[in-house]
Amino acid sequence: MLARHNSVLLVPRQGAPAKAALVGVLDRTTYPQLRDGLLEFATDSEDGVLVDIERLELRDRALLRVFALVALRIGDWPAVPFALVTGRPEQRAVLAAHGVDRRVPVYADVGTAEAALTRPVRRRAGRLLDRSTRASARARAFVRGTCAEWMVPELAEDAELIATEFVENTLRHTDSEPRLRLELRRGKLAVEVSDTSSRAAVLREGLDLVGAGLGLRMVTKVAKTWGCSRTRSGGKTVWAVLARA
Repeated sequence: MLARHNSVLLVPRQGAPAKAALVGVLDRTTYPQLRDGLLEFATDSEDGVLVDIERLELRDRALLRVFALVALRIGDWPAVPFALVTGRPEQRAVLAAHGVDRRVPVYADVGTAEAALTRPVRRRAGRLLDRSTRASARARAFVRGTCAEWMVPELAEDAELIATEFVENTLRHTDSEPRLRLELRRGKLAVEVSDTSSRAAVLREGLDLVGAGLGLRMVTKVAKTWGCSRTRSGGKTVWAVLARA
């Protein structure tokens, strides 16, 4: 008789903020799948994330830290509110006993969660760039103009450097057209470039000062934080966050 392996599914639901339900078992075999699924779901969400865990079996309670980890990872980017929903009092008690609710709000129903969710005021602008020798210059012009419009000119130079590196990486290492997006919220400017490749951006030791781009190491010097997040479509978004002084 074959052994039956546990599984966990993230089932999206309609509406804003983004909603999903977790169905299955949380144990050591499903933990990585659950963690990555939640991070990918948050990456594609714009106004917040509500996750219904009522049908999730918390078999290994030590692994409840996955929810705090996700909240921490998405705190800087995409910087969307994250909350859990369960109508089961025993689940809420377990989450409280393990301190999960100190980092992730837990609500008894979706309506209460939506009413309590504080969505950050943000401005967004984006542009799809073609694969041409002018792509980086167009990216810099877009960043410069947007920073001026949003009255954060002090962030423009660093944002242009980041956008240039991310766009050049996309052109060098993928077949995609770079999709550039800027977001301003709570005094922080996020520079994001998405593509259709699942290959992660990697920080390398050396700087390529001869070729195009200044290297991701330069990004780490000017950005508050940066990262590479997979999207549910199979691609990725490389992002960096700048903070106003």
